[in-house]
Amino acid sequence: MPDIQELKDLTTQVRRDILRMVHKVNSGHPGGSLGCAEFFVSLYQEIMETKDGFDMNGKGEDLFFLSNGHISPVYYSVLARSGFFPIEELNTFRLINSRLQGHPTTHEGLPGIRIASGSLGQGMSVAIGAAETKKLNNDDHIIYSLHGDGELQEGQNWEAIMYASGNNIDNLISTIDVNGQQIDGSTKTVLPLGDLSAKFEAFGWSVVTIENGNDIESILKGMTKAKSLTGNNKPVCVLLQTVMGNGVDFMMHTHAWHGKAPNDEQLAEGLSQNPETLGDY
Repeated sequence: MPDIQELKDLTTQVRRDILRMVHKVNSGHPGGSLGCAEFFVSLYQEIMETKDGFDMNGKGEDLFFLSNGHISPVYYSVLARSGFFPIEELNTFRLINSRLQGHPTTHEGLPGIRIASGSLGQGMSVAIGAAETKKLNNDDHIIYSLHGDGELQEGQNWEAIMYASGNNIDNLISTIDVNGQQIDGSTKTVLPLGDLSAKFEAFGWSVVTIENGNDIESILKGMTKAKSLTGNNKPVCVLLQTVMGNGVDFMMHTHAWHGKAPNDEQLAEGLSQNPETLGDY
């Protein structure tokens, strides 16, 4: 059984990492990163089956692809705190020649990063390609991906979503971060997405909804259900309902912190709401 308190403590520390990384360079995307902290911790600590050491082939293990690459702070923090690279390297976030660029890149060989992402709308296609490769290699492991809800306004997603069901890509679990916010405002204001569950089901996917995507136990339960639905000739969509900026009260429920760094006073306030649990880098 997972130690829920241990996962919560790690999530708190990840939030501290996110705030400190973005503050240091006065640049980055804290809102979505904070909202997905519980998901990333759950994914890398409990959900995915991985092997020791990192290689780009990824044979014999589950793989993850981040499509909305701008939430790199949470990705880097969880990778570092899961042993992929030294935690101290978080100090180099967004610096020149760093392996930890604002959007993940592959040319510097950062362990854990399999694709350059951040050009929104492309991650679904990549994940489907990886899932098909698993099938060709007779590898029964699962491909996981994460996408923003606003990102679904990109048309390429729907071509990929249609392709996945039409080709029985049933070793794929694609999670949508449904926080209702994007860079210019709420998704309802910018371009309403309608009933995402009905849309994915109409496109031939199985759908799991996690109503509290900022609760560790709810995530573990929902993702376990999603895993149980694989292998049934349908791809699986998880609708993860989160709060942008979760864990820092003045950043929550608003698009204002999509790509804005906290100043010194705001950093101190955010850190005070997330007391150190595992030690800062």
